[in-house]
Amino acid sequence: MLLLVLAITVGPFLWQLSTSLKGLSEDIYSVPPSFVPHELTPGNYARVGEAVPVWSFALNSLLVAVANVVTNCVGASLAGYALARLRFRGRGLATAVFLGSLLVPFEAIMVALFLVMRSLQLNNTLVAVVLPGAISALNVLLMRNAFLALPGAVEEAALIDGANAWQRFTRIALPSARGTVVVVAVFSFMYSWDDFLWPLIVLSDPSRYTLTIGLSYLQGTFVNDQRLIAAGTMIAVAPLVLLFTVAQKHFFRGVGEGAVKG
Repeated sequence: MLLLVLAITVGPFLWQLSTSLKGLSEDIYSVPPSFVPHELTPGNYARVGEAVPVWSFALNSLLVAVANVVTNCVGASLAGYALARLRFRGRGLATAVFLGSLLVPFEAIMVALFLVMRSLQLNNTLVAVVLPGAISALNVLLMRNAFLALPGAVEEAALIDGANAWQRFTRIALPSARGTVVVVAVFSFMYSWDDFLWPLIVLSDPSRYTLTIGLSYLQGTFVNDQRLIAAGTMIAVAPLVLLFTVAQKHFFRGVGEGAVKG
């Protein structure tokens, strides 16, 4: 069963990678499929850059992704700590609102979001792409659960020593939830890097297109050249693979990392 799942999930990726490295004279639709190119060539990646300004699109996507990572890590950590460790009126209601927002599909609010961005005169800017996902409700709840796992005695000891809320957050709570912060960072980067629908709605200037929108040009202009489409797909996937490879140790540790260091 594991081998079957592996073939279904990894097989298409390996076929795309193989196709992106095959020469023009090689049959990419052979049966059974050939995963080893007979004419290994990296020229398809250069042709993608000639067909569309792929590196400009990638830069726009990187700016959006980094901004989303920063805003989510900072905002979700602050909001999650407030919901988990601080006592204030309406805390339960605020948590319920975050939970309820997870049930609302993006398609139900995208028109309202577009009207808000237009009223703020942010349409056709990368800021408008960033704002709707700047602080995700899911990330806030992830951080809340991570901070709830912190032993209360540790924070009480810090309170007795005279630590205020900000000091308890930065010196005790946040270091104990580093694994969850990494999870939030990875999720935020993946979501913003892969997002297609919202940038398509809010952006109209091709110079501001993100990579997912820009690569759609390959599908329309070079629909018969699957090699270019595969090369563009690999360019889009490479940063995600690199990020996950670097962060996988902390990612899998996640909220299980509960060590409190003095």
